[in-house]
Amino acid sequence: MKIGVFDSGIGGLSVVQAIEQALPDYEIIFKNDHEHVPYGTRTPEEILGFVLPIFQEFIDEGCKVIVVACNTVSTTLAGELKQRFSIPLITMVPMVKPAAEQTTTGVIAVCATPTTLASPRYRELKEEFAKGITVLEPDCSDWAYMIEHSTIDGGKIAVHIHEVLKKKADVIVLACTHYHWIEHEIKVLAAGKAKVLQPENAIVKQLQRILQSEAI
Repeated sequence: MKIGVFDSGIGGLSVVQAIEQALPDYEIIFKNDHEHVPYGTRTPEEILGFVLPIFQEFIDEGCKVIVVACNTVSTTLAGELKQRFSIPLITMVPMVKPAAEQTTTGVIAVCATPTTLASPRYRELKEEFAKGITVLEPDCSDWAYMIEHSTIDGGKIAVHIHEVLKKKADVIVLACTHYHWIEHEIKVLAAGKAKVLQPENAIVKQLQRILQSEAI
């Protein structure tokens, strides 16, 4: 049985690895949009035009479920995509809820793309789960590009992580799958002062539930 995994670039490969480890008997088909990556500064209308033919390819190739391993697509287009495609879509959104539940200082940091941060879905997450919580949003606008092109500037990343730590953030949310590839570096920078959250385990569990409930 085939499972599709989509991301704008290489970020989603970390999700593919997590799924392969948990579900070794399934065939994973990974697609990205190398031509248009990164998505984080593009409009939802642009992104929709890019992803529609790619999602149709997944269906044409026999995928029974698609994991949207891209926060930018998930937070801006999940409703539209679920209306257009009949197979289950698993989307990922910034882990505001668990971060708000785990903070003891009342300050969390969400590392995300500009398009994700500007999305109505992200605003809803903050309004529903982060009332009374200070949510810091460091400028990560060029992180996906750096990771995609292997030009990571550790000093630039360190500046933003140290900034949120100074402001007492004790949970850091990685809300872009590209950032999973620098998770270790961010944990080192956090030096035990902050937890670092990313959604791979939660996505795998949701995928397992859907595969069981749909009898796929």
